[in-house]
Amino acid sequence: MPGTGFFRIVTPVLALLLAGCNPFSDARPMMDEYVERVARVLETDPQLSDIGSASQLPRRRDRVLTMPELDMGVLDFLSLYGCELQYVVGEKNSVMGRVMQPLNRLRYEIRFIEAARDCLPGIEDEDFSEELGEAIKSKLESLPIAIWNATWGVEEVEKLFTLAKGYYPVAADGNPVSDLALDIDSLNAAVARLRAEDLAVSLDFAGDVHQRWQAEYRVGQLINSALLLTARLQDGTELLKQRIEGRPLCLNGQSNNQSDIVQNTFFSVYIEKIQPYMSAVRQGRTELIEPFERLAELQADIMPDSFAGWYERHLSQDAETSLWRKLDVAMMDHTGAWQDLLGQCGLRPGT
Repeated sequence: MPGTGFFRIVTPVLALLLAGCNPFSDARPMMDEYVERVARVLETDPQLSDIGSASQLPRRRDRVLTMPELDMGVLDFLSLYGCELQYVVGEKNSVMGRVMQPLNRLRYEIRFIEAARDCLPGIEDEDFSEELGEAIKSKLESLPIAIWNATWGVEEVEKLFTLAKGYYPVAADGNPVSDLALDIDSLNAAVARLRAEDLAVSLDFAGDVHQRWQAEYRVGQLINSALLLTARLQDGTELLKQRIEGRPLCLNGQSNNQSDIVQNTFFSVYIEKIQPYMSAVRQGRTELIEPFERLAELQADIMPDSFAGWYERHLSQDAETSLWRKLDVAMMDHTGAWQDLLGQCGLRPGT
């Protein structure tokens, strides 16, 4: 008879195998299983359609905007004055300054404007005073470019939006996007203030935000799950409509054995398994996708053309090509089909 050591080895392995047999533990097998069960209780064959495709975030070289530089003659003049601005300019002209990352470049642009404003009253040379005033104006005009590059132009955002990490988790512990949601809300508030030329906003938090983006991939998972849900809900709706338009599930509105089985599938699978996952994706959408839509909308006036089409499909909630708009329609149609089918038997949900 095997000893206790044997059972210590076999038991966890057996548990893993049993978990692997549960189709409701992961999004793709759960949604496939759902369509197959609907087909089974309706006595028809399941038809699993192709899942729509998404596009990766545009390449960084297509997202980053070119920052205009000040005339070097102006910068040379600045070295003649003993104000803080000369040190700011000196940092920019250093070896490290010439290869600034986007977030540091934004910080530099803000410091330049603030230091130049402080320096301006002490300049007696009228021509140079006017020239420095023009430099401040130029920096304010190009500030939106620096803001865009420090948000959508950073390398870290690519990991957050990658499509290579599968689907949003089923029955995750806690809220998988809570920290990311706080981050994007803080970032949107900072961007809104900067776009209003309120330069007093602190960007000390932004580096940590970028680090978390590099360690997460939840936005891409939400996009993948939206496409999966849309496809499989449409598959299920087609099966329900075939039965609605074909042989009635019940005659004279009287329930029967098959309608009881169908109703049980509705509650035990759709209500207990599928709807909680739809709600989780909806929550992630509200807390993450919609704020990123806001981050793009705040900067729509300088959004590159190469980014606009991607934004409309993957972030916008109501654009014609929006995958989220299509998901809304798929969910509404699917719920309506269930109501119509069960309504044939006097079992319409909600009545």
